[in-house]
Amino acid sequence: MPQPNDLSRSLIALEQDATLIAVIEMGQSSWLVAGVVPGVERQPLKKLAVDQAGLLQLLHRWRNEAVRAGCSIKRIAVAYEAGRDGFWLARWLRAHGIEAYVIHASSVPVSREHRRAKTDRLDTELLKRAFLGWLRGEPNHCSMAAIPTLEDEDAKRPSRERESLVRECTRIVNRVKGNLARLGIRGFKVSLAHAAERLGALRTPEGATVPPNTLAELRRDMPTCASSSSRSRRSRRHAPNDWSKGLHKDAMGWSVCWLGWSGLALRVRTCWCRRFFRASCGTAERWRGTLV
Repeated sequence: MPQPNDLSRSLIALEQDATLIAVIEMGQSSWLVAGVVPGVERQPLKKLAVDQAGLLQLLHRWRNEAVRAGCSIKRIAVAYEAGRDGFWLARWLRAHGIEAYVIHASSVPVSREHRRAKTDRLDTELLKRAFLGWLRGEPNHCSMAAIPTLEDEDAKRPSRERESLVRECTRIVNRVKGNLARLGIRGFKVSLAHAAERLGALRTPEGATVPPNTLAELRRDMPTCASSSSRSRRSRRHAPNDWSKGLHKDAMGWSVCWLGWSGLALRVRTCWCRRFFRASCGTAERWRGTLV
């Protein structure tokens, strides 16, 4: 049975003669829009500049063509592949009355041939077939990504920033350790506060100092690693705590929290009292049996 939040298939019945379907292949400088217009034999394909207003005008023009062909358009469904542009276009289209979806890029089945042709025109045909199958409710065509609000997207930024900084710092530390291991120097703590000042005192197993070009490279990498580490700690320290912020704003939140902890303490205390009472009764019964 389909779940209410199942994004692997459409839960709305598709009326082919009353639905205008379009897919967008999004690039950095242009968009390629392919459509399925009811009542029109040709399947239009239009290249646009990166302009959401022009896209909306194109959809309305195709809808008017379908109306002139004798079809009543009740639904306009648009989809594009998840990528660099994120979800802003889907939110904008939904705000203007267009049914917009974002396709998981890894969910679209593609041919695994080694020399497969790949152009924007072929990609739009592939997206169109996958989107049509999804709209019909057929499985294994593609799955959609949940479109978050702008606030939900922004709430993820501190953790994403910290992950990026930690990854960058780890990459630099591994590169520094690799350069030192190439010279036979091991056990040097790159993450120490004064590690950059101790580079000049390092010696190779032959007793030589670190070569000048390698030393200059290490001294350029160390401040970058320290900066990334400090920014990571700062972002973690200043990350907003929505739970505590909500409790501060709402006094009812504090009362609910306090009642919850009080109820938990009461249950724990009752449990321990029962266990102690049962143990005491058992001890008394054993002593009574011994005395009798």
